[in-house]
Parts: sequence; C-alpha cells; structure tokens
Amino acid sequence: MHRPLPCALFVCLLSLFTAVAASPQGAAGAPARSGTDSPRKMEPDFQPGYRFERGGWTYVHLEGTPSQIGFQHGSLLSAEIADMVHVIQIESTHATRRNWEFFRESGRKMLWPHIDPEYQQELEGIAKGVQSKGLKLDVWDIVALNGSIELPQYYVPWLNKQEAAKHQHAAVAPDIKPEGRCSAFIATGSYTKGGKIVIAHNNWTSYAEGARWTVIFDIQPARGHHVLMDGTPGVITSQDDFAVNDAGLLITETTITQFEGWNPDGKPEFVRSRKALQYAGSIDEYVALIKEGNNGGYANDWLIGDRKTGEIAYLELGLKNTPLWRSKDGYFVSSNFARDPELIKTETSGFDFNNLASSPNARRVTWEKKMAESRGRIDVDLAEQFMADHEDSFTGKNEADERSLCGHVDKNKRGIPEFDWAPYYPAGSVTGKVTDSGLAANLSLIAHAGHPCGEDFLAKPFLAAHPEYDYLKPILIDMKSGPWTTFAAGEKK
Repeated sequence: MHRPLPCALFVCLLSLFTAVAASPQGAAGAPARSGTDSPRKMEPDFQPGYRFERGGWTYVHLEGTPSQIGFQHGSLLSAEIADMVHVIQIESTHATRRNWEFFRESGRKMLWPHIDPEYQQELEGIAKGVQSKGLKLDVWDIVALNGSIELPQYYVPWLNKQEAAKHQHAAVAPDIKPEGRCSAFIATGSYTKGGKIVIAHNNWTSYAEGARWTVIFDIQPARGHHVLMDGTPGVITSQDDFAVNDAGLLITETTITQFEGWNPDGKPEFVRSRKALQYAGSIDEYVALIKEGNNGGYANDWLIGDRKTGEIAYLELGLKNTPLWRSKDGYFVSSNFARDPELIKTETSGFDFNNLASSPNARRVTWEKKMAESRGRIDVDLAEQFMADHEDSFTGKNEADERSLCGHVDKNKRGIPEFDWAPYYPAGSVTGKVTDSGLAANLSLIAHAGHPCGEDFLAKPFLAAHPEYDYLKPILIDMKSGPWTTFAAGEKK
C-alpha cells in the first residue's frame, strides 16, 4: 500500500533540501537542449499521468515526451522521491564514508556527460515535478538517486584505488563489494506448461530500500515501446530490472557477485537498461543496446525472452567479458553467481563457484534442482511457489535464511560476506514478480510486495534486538507482505 510520509519526516525533508541548489539550467555540466521536446509539447498542462494503490504497490502511468514523462513522475511521486533520496543518503554515506555532495558532484561530472539527451530531459523533468510540489531537490539529487547502485558500489571502489595510488583518501576508504541482488529464472519449450516462456524474479536488497521499492511503472513514451516494469520512486529504469515491453520482450537480471570494474568514459547502466527496454524489439537488439557504451556499473547476468519466437537468452555482462547463451528449449537460472570462467578470473575479486555454502551458489543448487523436478510443469503459479521457497540446499533444511530463494538475511548470524552484509543485516527478498508469454502479450505481470513467502518484517523489534543497526533508525520501516497482484498497462484502478 502507499505509505504517506509522517508529518515530522516531511517537514524534516523540506528543511533538508531547501539548502540544495534548485535548477541545473546554466550550471556547469548541464547540456543545451537537443530539440527532443518542442516548446509546445513541454507545456506543463499536459498531464495524462496518474497513480493508484493496489496490493501494497503504487501503480503510476506516465506518457508523452521525455520532459513530460519526467514531470509527471516527479509530481506524482514527489514525497516518495524525497523519502528515497533520504534513504540512499544514509546508506551510501555510511557505506562509503563520502558525503551526499560527493554523489551529487559525481553524478554531474562522471555520469551526466554520458547520458543520452532524452534521458537528461526526463531526469530534469523529474526534478521539476518534485519542485512543483514544494520540495527543493534538484537534478543532481535525481541523477545521484538514479546512480545509487553504480556510484557507491562500482565507481567509488575504482576511485578508491585511483586515490590510493596517489596516496589520497586511502586511509579512510573502506573495502566495498557490490551487493548481490536477486534470484531469478527464465524457461521455455519442454520445461514449461504449454511451451511458453515463463520468467520470475525476487529482488534482494536492504529492507530500507525494499519497503519503498514498490512502484509499478506503466510508461508510454512518445518514441519507442510501451513498457510495464517495477521500480523505485525517482528512477527512470526498473533498477532490479523486471519488465515487459510491447515488442514482446521479457527481461530480468541478477547481480554478478564480487565484480570489479569501471569505465569512466562509459554510459550509466540506468540509461542503458532503460534504453534497451524502450527501444529493443529482439534479443539481439536488447544485447546490443545494453552493451553500448558499457561503463561496468551494476554488472549483471541478464535473462531475456522473446515471446514472438519462444527463444530465451542469458547475457553475462562484464566489462571485458560478455558471453551470451541462447535456447529455444531449456532454462537459465541466476542468483548472483558468475558462470563464465574467464569473467570470474579477470573481473571478480575471487568469486568461488565451488563454495556451496555461499548464498549465490546455494541458491544455484536449489534452482537447478527445481528446474529438473518441474520439467514440463513450470507456469506462473509454480513460479510464485519458487519465489517463496525456503529450502537451504547446503544444510538440507527448510529455513528462511541467506541461502533460500526467498532470502531473510536478518535471521542469520552468518550474513553474506561476499555482499558486505554483516550478521543479521536487514536485507533479503523484498518483492517477487512473475509473468509468461501470454501475460506479456497483454503487457501484464504479477507482483508481490514484501517477502514472497508472506512474512512481514517489523522494524521496531528488529532494531531493539540489533542496536548495531541504530544508524538505520531514521529510514528502516515495516515491510509488510502483500498478496500476489496482477497489473497490466493502461489500468485505471
């Protein structure tokens, strides 16, 4: 459900952002208009966007030119965007020991010059939409929010090494590992009921983010394909990347554990993933667009399906290594493990594919078992059951922990060292999504807010039991589990 901001927090956020510079126009690094939006089309009274709440999700319809889509996004979700920026501020500054101004400046200098003009306009539109509701966020806050995975977890580790070589900042620079995110599969042909493509995904992240990662975006752009995806307030791409488009593509991904790499001249991942989703009409086109200008940020294993052909693909998108596997009769599973030996050797900090006690590999074993046991029976109903599964393949027990497909890291003292998640860190599966070729033909998916197993996370008793996470008190809220809920493009309520 939509969670309105408490009055005190809203006032606090207003005060916090009043001091931030308001407009990017005329600021250093801000590009001139490219002409994507005509002056007439940018008139603010064009407002076809709307929102409603259902099943623990906020459904947001956006349409028009980039600036119009951005303005609708910012105005419809202004309070939620300010709240999300606050979450990312606390998490990123704690993890990296760098302040929010560093991330704003990094967005302006490192990311902005490599963002396509249409997405620059959409980001500016989001900032203007937020400002229209009285909040003083500017476009650099919005860019930093969109870069909230690749800046702290990919750019900062690269920068720390650059500065260490020059004896700068290294004394206080922490060792940062990218967080592993998600459990997913895609199957087709003889593995599924009726031979159709079935795809499913659990988003793994901190509960502070996950309790807010509950937006269904229905985006109808003036150019490109109509898109239905889940996402977070203020971000132009799905970010956990579960989506369908009207060209027949079904998309998801999981993060590559312990990946290292950054190209300062590359294009941000949040731009590449949105562009591929909006403009690709085939697996080949999607692969080409997601690889175009690769900066190494948010390195993922991509699961891609084309309902027009029944073909599925698995792209392991490193910076140096980008192997692609394809099938018209089979499956691909993913749970934050790299599978290409060369990528493991040259682009991770030592990922151990054979350590079956680790979260990524334990989940891989579970996935392989479920695919073998379920051949010919996989459909969206069975996919929902997979997403809620608590099997720990390493212990052989049925227990919710860091090794179950429905992850509950907060319940175990091991944490996940590969992700830099300490014992009992409040993180795990925060949403589930499933769809198939038939649903995707109607731009439809089924989504579950909160743990797909149905268990609620309650912040107050957790914080009382774990004072080591007191720094999260301002942002850690209850994450209630909602029902599996069907959404489709163009819905009104």
